[in-house]
Amino acid sequence: MGVTIIGIGSYIPCGVATNEEFGNHNFFNEDGSKFGYENDVIIEKFKAITGIAERRYIKDDLTTSDIASLAAQKAIDDAKIDKEELDYIIVAHNYGDVKHGAVQSDTVPSIASRVKHILKIKNPYCVAYDMLFGCPGWVESMIQANAFIKSGIAKKCLVIGAEALSRVVDQHDRDSMIYSDGAGAAVVEHKEGSSGILAHKSATFTYDEAHFIYFGESNNQELTDARRYIKMYGRKIYEFALNNVPSAMKDCLDSSGIAITEVKKIFIHQANEKMDEAIMKRFYKLYGVEAPEGVMPMTIDKLGNSSVATVPTLYDLVVKGKLENQEVNEGDIVLFASVGAGMNINAIVYRV
Repeated sequence: MGVTIIGIGSYIPCGVATNEEFGNHNFFNEDGSKFGYENDVIIEKFKAITGIAERRYIKDDLTTSDIASLAAQKAIDDAKIDKEELDYIIVAHNYGDVKHGAVQSDTVPSIASRVKHILKIKNPYCVAYDMLFGCPGWVESMIQANAFIKSGIAKKCLVIGAEALSRVVDQHDRDSMIYSDGAGAAVVEHKEGSSGILAHKSATFTYDEAHFIYFGESNNQELTDARRYIKMYGRKIYEFALNNVPSAMKDCLDSSGIAITEVKKIFIHQANEKMDEAIMKRFYKLYGVEAPEGVMPMTIDKLGNSSVATVPTLYDLVVKGKLENQEVNEGDIVLFASVGAGMNINAIVYRV
């Protein structure tokens, strides 16, 4: 018996931005100097490293709380429950509601409170709050929901990951091509039987790593506004992830008592295709075996990096049969794993 996903839903924006659309951008280095390659070379190298060919952006009239609500409603409908039964709404995000053209984020009231309002939930004892945990926020919110339900504090929780990174990217930074928008949501409750969360593991590294991802000024030093944008030290993040994520996943799996050969799918945060492939290779190498073909579903080529939304969106697409040659079945063992700003790492072993 365990805390089980009884409903899943996602919102994938309809706005598609291809790599070619970055062809007329003026890219600069962090020190303001002109980037040393022509844009076609930058784009070609970017695709080879990240695997991203296109990404999704929300429409101008939408915000993070809007798309979080859209994904949430789909999860509620999928769970076939009365929304008034929800005890908690936990929304993982990082940058709040940034309206199109705005220079400031809006987080009061919380995104979770806005979602509850949009869903028109009347029950005052449905507690709504936000999770700020970098890209691993949705996975960490699932871990908190698991604790609430196992302790008897809650019966049903709505766990959402939503982000509109298109509103906080520096168009003069080549890293801006990585980010995208999206939302994923799950309804979880305790169910009799063998399904549910079997084990979890979380860690926060800050001694040297706290500012690997940060908010900073535009690379274009001719701009005079005070606006700040999402920034990262990509090489440091890559090395950190490879050195720490595989062992954290192994610790989590070992604590569950499940053998590596029983793992059917690994739903990992879609940040960088090469990085994710390297993490998988190292993870399986810790067990002295090779990663099975197709064990790691990928959507980054079409959807980009939507931060907290990537894992629930990916799971929703596979569960609903919308990802070619990918499926999960009742009883399957899967892993959820993520790494991101903090620097935070987490993993969940889950039986479908």
